Amino acid sequence: MTSVIARSQEYLSFRSTVSLKKVAVDDDDSKYWTVYDVGPRSVKCPIIFFPPVSGKADVFFRQMLGLSAKGYRTISLEYPIHWTMEDFCISFRKLLDHMQLDMVHIFGSSLGGFVAQKFAEYTYRSPRIVSLILCNTFIDTEVFQQTGAAQTFWMVPGFLLKRMVLNNFSREQHDADITNSIDFIVERLESLSRTDLASRLTLNCTSAYVEPQKLHALDITLIDVFDDCAISQSVREEVYKCYPDAKRAHLKSGGNFPYLSRTDEVNLHIQIHLRKYAQSRYDARSPQDEITVPSITKAMGNHGDSRQETEDNGDSAGEVGDHGDSTGEATDPLGLVREDSFSEKHSHDDTEDDL
Repeated sequence: MTSVIARSQEYLSFRSTVSLKKVAVDDDDSKYWTVYDVGPRSVKCPIIFFPPVSGKADVFFRQMLGLSAKGYRTISLEYPIHWTMEDFCISFRKLLDHMQLDMVHIFGSSLGGFVAQKFAEYTYRSPRIVSLILCNTFIDTEVFQQTGAAQTFWMVPGFLLKRMVLNNFSREQHDADITNSIDFIVERLESLSRTDLASRLTLNCTSAYVEPQKLHALDITLIDVFDDCAISQSVREEVYKCYPDAKRAHLKSGGNFPYLSRTDEVNLHIQIHLRKYAQSRYDARSPQDEITVPSITKAMGNHGDSRQETEDNGDSAGEVGDHGDSTGEATDPLGLVREDSFSEKHSHDDTEDDL
């Protein structure tokens, strides 16, 4: 049975109005990136979304609709088959060159956050990344305790690979939004080929770690949830230690996929992260769409036009609604838990006090 989200008018509208492109950048034409590109093409520093192991490019459809309607250019990607992190980084750099994007922001979830960090590390001598938004992610693949078996995933049957992923999903009772997000992601997982999934799990579990000293110049926001998810508290603590100056956006709940279950809050944190770049050469959105804190609050629930080229087959519109306060403590003026002011970053000294 089709999931609630996949049957929603919002998702059906997205699929009918936003074109899906396939871009081959490697010598092997069978390896291609799947790309959704929504928003004004005049923006040369867009935000790019990297999905988790189980996700496809459309899992960020609510971010693409909501943010493009406010003037942001948003690009969501689906990975080609790559078996090493170096091959992945080389391929992604070629994609950026093909799309004529010199600098980008990246939002990465779980594996998407890890490969985003590794690409930033790979290009740190000649930066291509302006900033990172990392959601429920990690810095060391050892946490999955599968590094010894990772090189054999290519020959493991598909149903066993899918079971490995599903075992990380919480079996607890959730509210309807979290339950619907899990159902939607499970559908995406079922649609992945065995080879696609094997390559992603290989990247996810092959022994590798991030060298944070190479990313110290980046502007980073960490989005985490307080409720149960596949990333343990100890893993989050390691991420915090590596990025003591990163801004933190904690959501009271949201599960593994808060960009689907807590869309309004996640989109708002993305806008807060990007707003400083509006008038710079790293322009993430149109200058006329500058967002202030009061205007964000006032704009909640409003629709806007997504300006696209003719090849995108029409206009997309999204809305951002108000969920209210995420928690009863440590809230900012917008009612969202955020451990920094809008203009100041955390110091390492108060990290433990904010958890």
